[in-house]
Amino acid sequence: MTFDDFNLDPSLLEGLQSMGIKSPTPVQQLAIPFILENKDLIACAQTGTGKTAAYLLPLIHKVLRRQGESTVNTIIISPTRELAVQIDQQMEGFAYFTQVNSLAVYGGGDGSSFEREKKALQQGADIIIATPGKLISHLNLGYVNVSQLQHLVLDEADRMLDMGFYEDIMKIISFLPKERQTMLFSATMPPKIRTLAQQILHDPEEINIALSKPAAGVLQAAFLVYDQQKVALIEYLLTAKHVESVIIFCGTKSSVKQIELTLKKLNFGAQAIHSDLEQSEREEVLRQFKNRKVQILVATDIVARGIDIVGIGLVINFDVPHDAEDYIHRIGRTARADAKGVAFTFINEKDQQRFSRIEKLIESEVKKVKLPASIGEGPIYDPSAARPENRGGKGGKSGKAKSGKSFRTKKY
Repeated sequence: MTFDDFNLDPSLLEGLQSMGIKSPTPVQQLAIPFILENKDLIACAQTGTGKTAAYLLPLIHKVLRRQGESTVNTIIISPTRELAVQIDQQMEGFAYFTQVNSLAVYGGGDGSSFEREKKALQQGADIIIATPGKLISHLNLGYVNVSQLQHLVLDEADRMLDMGFYEDIMKIISFLPKERQTMLFSATMPPKIRTLAQQILHDPEEINIALSKPAAGVLQAAFLVYDQQKVALIEYLLTAKHVESVIIFCGTKSSVKQIELTLKKLNFGAQAIHSDLEQSEREEVLRQFKNRKVQILVATDIVARGIDIVGIGLVINFDVPHDAEDYIHRIGRTARADAKGVAFTFINEKDQQRFSRIEKLIESEVKKVKLPASIGEGPIYDPSAARPENRGGKGGKSGKAKSGKSFRTKKY
């Protein structure tokens, strides 16, 4: 099957050809016809399978058929600024040979960016890609004409609900016409997503592809470690085999900052990205990482979704993510677009029950790899005997770091 089979606008097909995109992915094969038929849709597919193109391509095609109107045609809501920028960049590529225009609306900018957004919204950009809070700010001021809106997309809907955006989503919907096409895209399908779908979708079609499963190209493994051994293990993994692009995920901003400083002292090219950075700083870090000027990105879950960077060879979970589904998103940063990649997770004695829930979700046991002799022995994997989470108590046996340094995570 090719994109020609969808009878998309020739200018849109020209954009795909210039980007070297030839064949649709499974989620695109299923979703594009439904969207072209004006069906409401709830689509669930694992990260890295092309969900963004699955809705952008038919929406651009439909906007081309209605050009000449000076009102907002489509609103796409995303949970983070990074994802909004990523969607807008893909939009620019797909629509390069068309007259369809888009606008990314998100927080973190200055007064001039707000005025630029206001002007574009008043004039009627075809497709708006926005984070919930910033879009509400514009809608509340009354100059956004959404009376002729045709399409609403909620991207990474599960993540938005996890981040507490339910009320914001319903607030945005209160401004919109009742007669519209609504699409909900998600990487996982917890019950709260189905509840939201029942509230805002009308007789939707449903697509489920590889629900809650990591990409097939990801080689997964886990190390049982004490907290004091983690930095030494990172150093060992990074020096044992050179990998051009690495992401290290941590649960807190404090850990991200400390690991960045530690890796720099060990002469690794590392940069941190977290919510304390200005938006321009975050964009610059991602730009350098994408351009291979920075080898290691140390991040919170802020970039676990929506950042589509090809060629990330290694993902390290410095700690086990709190939510089992976040594990899928973290390791989904590697092995994108049918590539191969490796994902390592560090499991301390307190996080074993949490990791066992991940294995239950993905319906697969992740191989536990023996620590290098230079790092020492780690804890024994026994989830049934692990201490309850979020309780105090002394840590386990310490392990001396290979570099002579120790590192202890903090709980917040």
